[in-house]
Amino acid sequence: MGKLKQVALVEQPQLQLALFDQRADRVTLEGRGHSRAPLPMTSYSAAKHDYEYTRNGTTNLFVAVEPKAGKRIVSVTDHRGKADFVAFIQELLVGAYSKARRVHLVLDNLNTHFKKCFDDVLGEPAAAKLLRRVEFHHTPKHASWLNMAEIEIGILSRQCLDRRVASQQVLRREVDAWQQVRNAQQRTIEWKFTRQDADQKLGRHYVSKLSC
Repeated sequence: MGKLKQVALVEQPQLQLALFDQRADRVTLEGRGHSRAPLPMTSYSAAKHDYEYTRNGTTNLFVAVEPKAGKRIVSVTDHRGKADFVAFIQELLVGAYSKARRVHLVLDNLNTHFKKCFDDVLGEPAAAKLLRRVEFHHTPKHASWLNMAEIEIGILSRQCLDRRVASQQVLRREVDAWQQVRNAQQRTIEWKFTRQDADQKLGRHYVSKLSC
């Protein structure tokens, strides 16, 4: 799919559009504890934390967001391999999107984000049955900014992850609380890059099938 069609997809609120991304590799959340006990806040000074910390391993976050509906689903996992990816998408399809007639899944080109991974993990018959309602849309190379899940991950990072988290248990509890609040408030994403903008800025690189 070209960039122009992806932009047009976002502009159709009637679609069940789930945008997927993850924090992995070099941006994986680090579970961190204090190497020295922090000094608590007093009436005369702010709390103080030592710059040294104890690293307690790494954790992966899978994020799916439906921007027009103001709904997001975040899962904390130990790993980010194809089995973990398949399990997360399977959970979406049998849970939050079990009644959707068609699910458009927008994601980047990471090697675990393709249909073959479902065949490898589930077997071809089970994978075909699971994905019968799914249409995959991969962002073009160097264009992952078209995936609004990155915006949601940025918000999650600023509001929930921008500090030391000592354990996965604490992380899971606080991420769950964060997404419950945002879902209850139905926080949507206002996508201002329209198809007309895409035609003007990207038309010389991509042919719009929608204008044919």
